[in-house]
Amino acid sequence: MTRTAPTGEPDPVRLGLLYAVVFVEIGIAMPFMPVWLGALGLDAGLIGLLLALPIATKVVATRPLMGRIDRGVRPRTLLVAGSLTLALSYALMPAAAAIAAALLVPLIVVNAVAQAPLVPSIDYLTLAAARRSKRIDYARIRLCGSVAFLAANLAGGALLGLLGDRVAVPLLLTGLALAATLVAASGQEVAPPAEPHSKRGASPPLPRVLRLSIAAAALIQASHAAIYAFGSLDWARHGVSPPWIGALWAVGVTAEIALFALVGRFPARWRSPFRLLGLGAAAALLRALGLSLADGELALLLPLQMLHGLTFGATHLGIMAAVSGFAPDGARGRAQGTIGASTALVSALATLACGAVYRSFGGPSTFLMMAPLALAGLVLVALAQRIHDPHRFGGGSPHKV
Repeated sequence: MTRTAPTGEPDPVRLGLLYAVVFVEIGIAMPFMPVWLGALGLDAGLIGLLLALPIATKVVATRPLMGRIDRGVRPRTLLVAGSLTLALSYALMPAAAAIAAALLVPLIVVNAVAQAPLVPSIDYLTLAAARRSKRIDYARIRLCGSVAFLAANLAGGALLGLLGDRVAVPLLLTGLALAATLVAASGQEVAPPAEPHSKRGASPPLPRVLRLSIAAAALIQASHAAIYAFGSLDWARHGVSPPWIGALWAVGVTAEIALFALVGRFPARWRSPFRLLGLGAAAALLRALGLSLADGELALLLPLQMLHGLTFGATHLGIMAAVSGFAPDGARGRAQGTIGASTALVSALATLACGAVYRSFGGPSTFLMMAPLALAGLVLVALAQRIHDPHRFGGGSPHKV
């Protein structure tokens, strides 16, 4: 195929808008899809299955879908096709539920397949733009997604109250997916499509330093499993009021946004993949230990939640810098897909383990169980750094965020 060079300078505003529309949809779906399923009167066991299906589906679907980019499929094609399919699946869900709840199963699988490449494709586009233009700041563009997610969390509850659980969720999600389709379809290309493998030989393998970095990031992100699944429940059992529980979650997302906004001011050596991943792992270890001792004390919970800026934000920026710096041409799509699939798989397994431990031993043990994941991630970061530069631990890298 003929490679078409991108024209003009990449537009950071449009890239930020892409993140915003996709993350608003996620910010509505994540907290309120369970509410919608509950409003249908479904059995708790079926609701659990329907909520687990997207995780399992993304583990299987993300890597091969993103690998299509390395075979010449444009990222925007994945974004448009995925968003359209997402809108269609959301639009059909109310009718399917009215006929038979079992019909939701294939729709949710299709929905998860459609959603799997959306955020990785925007990451691919934004990193390509950052490599092409020095004025593109990945972290500042990515913070648009976090701001949109927080805004959707806050506004979603009010909209549900106005429209009702059974109407608002599928209606909002259909509209948001269509909006994402329009934004994706109207954007310019920021990178030429990859040449198909048949023209340049086999797809290049991911280097060991990148595979270790991806494994480290997956472990660090999986250390959030306990707080994502049981944080609110455990705090409520210790007497923390609902408004304070909401505030604790908001503090975490705000810290993440602050890091994305300010990381460009860090010294260059602290913006390398290994420094950022190491910061994320160390913060995750401290957070796990602290949460195991907090017992609902707000004086401890507030600073521990602020660590989310590092446990999630620094880890995410670190692995994006690693992909930009270490992934070979012709394997960047597969690298993005591997991150998504690996993180989903390890997080799903960690969540299952948390359920068993929480039921048997309670919150402190569940939070403490996340510490080995963070520690293992820290060890893998150190190993990746040693492989990359055996003479300079913690030093520079070919790319910084």
